[in-house]
Amino acid sequence: MSTAAVVVALLGAALLTLPGRPIPGLRLAHLFPSPRAPARIRSRRPRSDPLDLAATWDLLAACLRSGQPVPAALRAVTDDVTGPEADALRATAGLLELGADAAEAWAPALDCPGTAEFARAAKRTARSGTTLADAATGLARGIRASLGDRAEARAQRAGVLIAGPLGLCFLPAFVCLGVVPVVLGLAGRLNVF
Repeated sequence: MSTAAVVVALLGAALLTLPGRPIPGLRLAHLFPSPRAPARIRSRRPRSDPLDLAATWDLLAACLRSGQPVPAALRAVTDDVTGPEADALRATAGLLELGADAAEAWAPALDCPGTAEFARAAKRTARSGTTLADAATGLARGIRASLGDRAEARAQRAGVLIAGPLGLCFLPAFVCLGVVPVVLGLAGRLNVF
């Protein structure tokens, strides 16, 4: 086998195994399919975005303040939304439209962690007559406040994590350029060396 043939074979193998954008037929990874994900990973439901949920609560509060009945408002805000919260609110809207009592109608929303607090507030409003729109607005504010707190905590943690490598880089330089010359200068005056 000639040297040129060996070089071409090595370049071809490199092209097949190089990382980068997949080009069909050029990468070795496309020849061997990846193993399928375990069933428990595939069956996991997608998590909804907390900001989308806060926007849904704001929109629901606006619908309720405009005078829409609760089932119609729930249907309006969950038409184009996906996720477990939207499914729970749709089921609740259906039960309310069928005339179920408050405890039975809000049961699907109580089972979902993202809507449980709102469902408890809705059950209270059915008994006491307080406005449900205020509860939805309060939930949206609470979600945004918790997201702000989490972002601030992550930013503070990043500052601490950044200080470690900087200390590891600058401390040896400070010792070599600041402390060692002073010690050597003092040692030279004392005739230690």
